[in-house]
Amino acid sequence: MSGLAAQLGAAMEAGRLSSRLWLYSNYHCNLACTYCLTESSPTAPPRQLTKDRMVALARQAKGLGFQSIGVTGGEPFLRPDLVSVLTTIATELPLLVLTNGTLFNPRRVAAMQPLLAGPNGVSLQISLDSARAEDNDALRGADNFQRVAEAVPRLLAAGFHVRVAATLDDAHPETDPELQRLLDSWGVAREDQLLRPVVHRGRAVMNTMGVEAGSAQLGAELTLTSAGAFWSPFGPTYREGKLETDLLLVRRTEPLSGVANALMGLLNARPELASDPAGFV
Repeated sequence: MSGLAAQLGAAMEAGRLSSRLWLYSNYHCNLACTYCLTESSPTAPPRQLTKDRMVALARQAKGLGFQSIGVTGGEPFLRPDLVSVLTTIATELPLLVLTNGTLFNPRRVAAMQPLLAGPNGVSLQISLDSARAEDNDALRGADNFQRVAEAVPRLLAAGFHVRVAATLDDAHPETDPELQRLLDSWGVAREDQLLRPVVHRGRAVMNTMGVEAGSAQLGAELTLTSAGAFWSPFGPTYREGKLETDLLLVRRTEPLSGVANALMGLLNARPELASDPAGFV
């Protein structure tokens, strides 16, 4: 094991660094949620990481001791090549893919079957903010609730591991009994039902929503985008079309060892930084 890999492993074991590497596959989306960190929308620039780059980063992450890959956006499944990208990455490490859950018609779910055949697990985390369609859709867009209500049971029936995450405008969300009952009825396991607060970044700032969250509140979760490497998946956000750089580590993404060195330097210099990101992702 290299010296860097040993340092990263020690930081992961101590809970100071997430063992998951995050990749922003793209920024465009078929929705334009009121609290979106990245100002994603159908007209947002894609800002994609190429397939080759994502696969190369996953392989480098495995070599450094990272234990899983997270893929987020934008809406990742807008990419025509996404299943191919994910299938290849899943040969390296387990995957968690964040999605709005609106694109999973029967044809697409059938085309995703290769993801179930790989040696590592692939989990899908779908966003749903309320058990009431009118409340959810006010935040996320018309017909969002109905599409998710159709997608979650369909994906579960097809054999996918599904998590559902609700983003609430509450600093300390703990439970939502109505949403819990709904997800129970769909067959989502209790441990896969997640509540998290809106973060006061991106479009949430314009709509005066969310809790403040900088490096002091967000645990270290190395995140890579087409624009560089960030402290957290909440870092590479946009406001009024401009990238926010307060959580930027470096502008490069490769080699991953150089990026990880930069992150370890910050962790070593600031031992007071938060170590538990579980309440946010």
